[in-house]
Amino acid sequence: MNGYRREKNVSDRKRRHGEQQADIRQPSTTGHRSEELRLVTAPPQQGAFVVFLVYHNMEVIKEAFAKSKAESRVALVTYVTSGYPTVGETPDIMMSMQAGGADIIELGIPIAAHPMTESPTIQQANAKALENGVQLPHILQMVKSARKQGLTVPVLLVGYYNPLHEYPYGEDKLLRDCNAAGVDGLVIVDLPPGDIVRFRDLCKSKGLSYIPLVAPSTPNSHMGMLCNIADSFICIVSRMGVSGTHEKPYGCAEDLLHRVHDCTGNSVPVAVGLGISTRQDLIDIARAAEGVVIGCPIIYLLGNAAPGTGAQKVKEYCLRVAGRTENQIVIPERRKQNNQPMSSTTVYLSYDGAGDTPEGTETATSLRDTNTRVENFNCQYIPRTLKEGLAELENGFQAANADPAFWAEINSYAAYANRPSPLHLAPRLSQFANGARIWLKREDLNHTGSHKINNALGQIILARRLGKTSIIAETGVGQHGVATATLCAQFGMECTIYMGSEDFEREAVAVMHMHILGAVVISVDAEYSGGKGTIRDAVNEAFRVWETELQTTHFVIGSTFGPHPYPTIVRTFQTVIGTETRAQFTAMNSGRLPDAVVACVGGGSNAVGLFYPFLDDSSVALVGVEGRGGCMAGPSDESIDIAHGLPTYLPWDDDKENGKTHSVSAGLDYPGIGPELASWKESGRAMIGPATEAEVLMAFSLLSQREGIIPALESSHAVAGAMRTAKELGPGHNVVVCLSGRGDRDVVAHIVSTLGVDDA
Repeated sequence: MNGYRREKNVSDRKRRHGEQQADIRQPSTTGHRSEELRLVTAPPQQGAFVVFLVYHNMEVIKEAFAKSKAESRVALVTYVTSGYPTVGETPDIMMSMQAGGADIIELGIPIAAHPMTESPTIQQANAKALENGVQLPHILQMVKSARKQGLTVPVLLVGYYNPLHEYPYGEDKLLRDCNAAGVDGLVIVDLPPGDIVRFRDLCKSKGLSYIPLVAPSTPNSHMGMLCNIADSFICIVSRMGVSGTHEKPYGCAEDLLHRVHDCTGNSVPVAVGLGISTRQDLIDIARAAEGVVIGCPIIYLLGNAAPGTGAQKVKEYCLRVAGRTENQIVIPERRKQNNQPMSSTTVYLSYDGAGDTPEGTETATSLRDTNTRVENFNCQYIPRTLKEGLAELENGFQAANADPAFWAEINSYAAYANRPSPLHLAPRLSQFANGARIWLKREDLNHTGSHKINNALGQIILARRLGKTSIIAETGVGQHGVATATLCAQFGMECTIYMGSEDFEREAVAVMHMHILGAVVISVDAEYSGGKGTIRDAVNEAFRVWETELQTTHFVIGSTFGPHPYPTIVRTFQTVIGTETRAQFTAMNSGRLPDAVVACVGGGSNAVGLFYPFLDDSSVALVGVEGRGGCMAGPSDESIDIAHGLPTYLPWDDDKENGKTHSVSAGLDYPGIGPELASWKESGRAMIGPATEAEVLMAFSLLSQREGIIPALESSHAVAGAMRTAKELGPGHNVVVCLSGRGDRDVVAHIVSTLGVDDA
């Protein structure tokens, strides 16, 4: 580098040199934006003199708002998902937005997961963009291409943090590449409060603006921090996703706008993204806001446009919604960065280990290929507003878990829940299996007929401790819904249960039970197709509702899925299964442990509850059994993805789409497993595999006719696995199977017709 040095970070250099800094203002040139330059000098070392020049792009964003204000109108901010509907169309769409009067353009960063707060329209666009192979290097190339075509309006990247985190050589390199490509700022939906200031400062050091998001649930204390760091504008959203809703915007935004304006002293422009789609919506918002963000209508329009017509339709829509004509649109000029003379001594603050320009961006490796291993399954990929609610939940749970009075209250309901549940030998089933002896842990004898009451009891007592007055929950087969509704009745709490529409129809008896118990049961259709919904859709809807009701409502998740701390909470309350099993079995077998413990796996609550107390006993095999086509069906290096806020194993169908499941049992239709089961499977500690429907129905019949016990279809999966394991182990060994639920409802809904039982 001809004697010039490259520094890894600012703090190291400051410690060594005690540098001097100065902010220099470069006068604007007519037709060009003003530039704020940051000059950093350091004492020479071995003859080197270092100069850092950074161009601050937030000035062009400020000028966009100033221009619209001077023209007595609201600034129009338009959104499109990068690479949707095709990669090649995105630069043309950006140019059409500019021609249609957009003052700022937002480019959405597609994410492989389906964030729970996004509208189906945005989720479909994300899925299509990823199918087209879009990653961040491609997005930057799209911006470069549009700039070469004459795009001059500011461009913002909008999305979740995970794709940024995976960028080669880190955040510093990404932000430099963004600046070089012509990006002016970033909107990152899910940055935790502790990282926001750090990331904003990093953006600013690279000449980029970080745009804070404010939602109705944002606390005043947190809002103050967001308003203080805003350097270009603030965006108001109804939920912490990148998309809006179909709510009438102004009524939802009015109070929040006043709060933000009061917080900033009206010194920072505010743009509103609250389901705006029509000219009247824009007029309503313009009464109080400086800008509007429109995304979903544009995505919907592109999705329904004939090939090759999307860009023109976007231009026409922008003109129409803004109430302007083409001859009223004045395209601002933009100084090209490569025309600015730069000192030959210019260097950057980060070391990237490679050249400054990404190579081979057209052939970038897919996200699936670069994310084949997840070292820590127990984490969070969620909107910031949910992080605040989850932080409250985690702190409350940790305090309760350490409080003997909390556990004393739970234990006081042991008789109500019918605990401890029995453990006994199944002699005739063992005889049929012709191998190891099979023992049954009878969670089906609990109050409400399944293991679900263990977790529901703990979470509802925790919710009362946190001062919540309302409970929401998801359910598939209905066992968790019935358990939750039962305990809400016991404690006098409001209860709403979300259920996929397919499950709502096939589990009519469970729905009736929940209604009798006083719960409101809401049927949820599939998000993408509008067809029949399952447990996944119910979870999505419950999360959306919970985000808007965090102050008064607790979401009782029924299994070990969802973002931290939910898997830990559910496992803690379900560990009673394994703890009792261990004590009961050793008492009946002279201190000997079983050779294997077996449980069905949907989300995994009964499995993790049974397995956890045996985790350190290497002599005890942990065996999980899923429905056919479950999340372990595909190769492990292609089946890790994000669902409902955490990384997990997901199934892949023939079209290479993840998250799609179908089981004879509604309770096993969840498209993932909890973090601990995922990590145990990854390490080889647990063996998890599928059972066919034929095996499940055979197990159902055998247990019913040989032991006089009618199991739930979920439990029948475990029975099938236990019989298989017993044959493999052979005589002289012992297998314990968790009978997680009884099959009364399954008899009505499925079994009579499937098995051809004569009801005469």
